[in-house]
Amino acid sequence: MKLTPDRRLSPQPPSVAARDLVRIAPSSAAIPAAEPGSGRPPAPSALAGRLSALIGGPQAKINAVVVDAETRRPLYELRAGQPATPASTTKLATSVAALASAGPAHRITTRVVRGTGDGIILVGGGDPTLTALPSRPGAGHPPYASLADLARQTATALKASGAGQVRVDYDASAYQGPRKAASWKPNYLPDGELAPVSALTVDEGRVAPSDPSSKTRVSDPPSAATREFARLLSKNGVSAKAGGSTVAQKEAVQLGAVQSPPLSALVEHLLTDSDNDVAEAVARQVAIKLGRPATFADAAQAVRQVLAGLGVAEGVSVNDGSGLSPLNRISPLALARIVSLAAGGDHPNLRPVITGLPIAGFSGTLGPPRYTVPASQAGAGMVRAKTGTLAGVSTLAGLAYDADGRLLAFAFMAGDGKGPVDPGKLDQLAAAVATCGCG
Repeated sequence: MKLTPDRRLSPQPPSVAARDLVRIAPSSAAIPAAEPGSGRPPAPSALAGRLSALIGGPQAKINAVVVDAETRRPLYELRAGQPATPASTTKLATSVAALASAGPAHRITTRVVRGTGDGIILVGGGDPTLTALPSRPGAGHPPYASLADLARQTATALKASGAGQVRVDYDASAYQGPRKAASWKPNYLPDGELAPVSALTVDEGRVAPSDPSSKTRVSDPPSAATREFARLLSKNGVSAKAGGSTVAQKEAVQLGAVQSPPLSALVEHLLTDSDNDVAEAVARQVAIKLGRPATFADAAQAVRQVLAGLGVAEGVSVNDGSGLSPLNRISPLALARIVSLAAGGDHPNLRPVITGLPIAGFSGTLGPPRYTVPASQAGAGMVRAKTGTLAGVSTLAGLAYDADGRLLAFAFMAGDGKGPVDPGKLDQLAAAVATCGCG
């Protein structure tokens, strides 16, 4: 759903049914560039008056910027060029780089090939949405690649060749290096913020994937995926036992394959729901596309390399794809320029970044209770933005049409990691941008 000056969502908190409808983004190919709007840009002095009153003066621990989305000219700046901890707004950089390099139609393949002797090999390509769960009608996303479907394909091929018993090894060599970033806090994996990053993971490595309240992840995603695949293969009439790690030969005969949804859908999901697992997988697709090893370091360098080619790398320094690293640094001006680039007409392949942004008061990480209180309620349905939260840090970067119909991009980054922060303050600032009749 595209925000336009004459088509805004209701500022009142919607029903659950309405929010579900908003979450189902239309095909990004059908969504034109965000229109700059018919209104003139707000007067910087008037905009500054509104925002400064909310920020509380230059001593406030907030870095901020508002830019005209069409011209990318700053209209309000408070330490706008000073890099700060972006938290999950890092996913904006990851998403733009992935769409620009691999393209919105790119899909990630999981395969099964023949190994040696009675062995077959489950080969992971890095699909973060591969699932062993049955498909769910009305889920609001394209069908995920099914491990059960892959088992059926494989069983059919094996039976045709007369094989009735196999050993299932796995190949997760598409990714290299450690499975967690050195800068991540030790509690991230035990707390289930994401699974150990691997090229072969089923149901994001969740121990109880059918229980949405459980965040616990497996310690070794490839092994767990292989055990599940062996079980499904046995269920399809081929006796199978899980083996170990190996590397498949390039010329190995393929027995089956399934593919992820297109990258456009992965990006929309990772932005709307701030999915760390998908973000890390998408960052590695950038490295693979650029011919680099799929490591944390190379993925981060690949992302910046692509952003540099787009002219929006200044002020961007990242160590992961999800934003969990407290060492990431991005300036508000860089975030606003990245959002403006995605909203413009020169790069239509970046459109899923805009369609994936949560809608204030309606969807994803900006759903209720955000934008349901009097101080920010005026921004409900009128702001699309990516959130970011780490200990002592809160960020918000996105788009809004102001009251005069001009499309503005903004980024607000609060906190220094040393004390409490109030994301509601950032919601108020975004609402002030959306309601500014400051032309």
